[in-house]
Amino acid sequence: MLYRILVCDDDPAIARAIGIYLRAAGYEAVEAHDGLEALDICAKQTIHLVIMDIMMPGMDGMRATEVLRETQNIPVIMLSAKSEDVDKIDGLTVGADDYVTKPFNPAELMARVRSQLRRYTALGGMMVQEQSRVYRTGGLVIDDAAKSVTVDGEPVSLTPREYGILAFLTKHAGQVFSISQIYEAVWNETAYSPENTVAVHIRRIREKIEINPKEPKYLKVVWGIGYKMEKLHPKLLG
Repeated sequence: MLYRILVCDDDPAIARAIGIYLRAAGYEAVEAHDGLEALDICAKQTIHLVIMDIMMPGMDGMRATEVLRETQNIPVIMLSAKSEDVDKIDGLTVGADDYVTKPFNPAELMARVRSQLRRYTALGGMMVQEQSRVYRTGGLVIDDAAKSVTVDGEPVSLTPREYGILAFLTKHAGQVFSISQIYEAVWNETAYSPENTVAVHIRRIREKIEINPKEPKYLKVVWGIGYKMEKLHPKLLG
């Protein structure tokens, strides 16, 4: 089996170098340069392990790992220039499985990668990861494998962009994202004045999933910041 490993580091040279080591060791490598991009890749691709830098602009590695742990249990190796014990403890507390300090020995990093992958597969992690592609909040259910959405058991028809926004926010329910972050995550391009584009799609999504779009239960605006999906207890349908 070819394992796909995500390398997230805001320094492209470091990410590229680690990718070279990984490919030489027989793995597939994917690069990201901030926490939000890493989360988006993990949501859209099958990733078997993440090498995550801590200090990054925007969403740092600590927060990205914390959010990732809400939906996936893939191994995370923290990579940081910090060597203090408190930083290692913080990384392990938010859900990291291992911690490597820069500058690192490539052979040691590859050994840690192999160790984490062995542990993950031995514990049946692949099965857990595949099952985690269904996301729920209240009566809203998204099956990301089938690209289907239901609300209280009723199917909802969305355009690809509407689905992308809804899926992204639901996967990270409870977290607030700016309009630019939403645009860049869904459109996969740099945001230039995306306010109207995102707002129009949000309005259409609300019209399809909310009982009263003017008083939304799911997709909430956080004034001056952006939007979030409310994290609600799953509703049982009888």
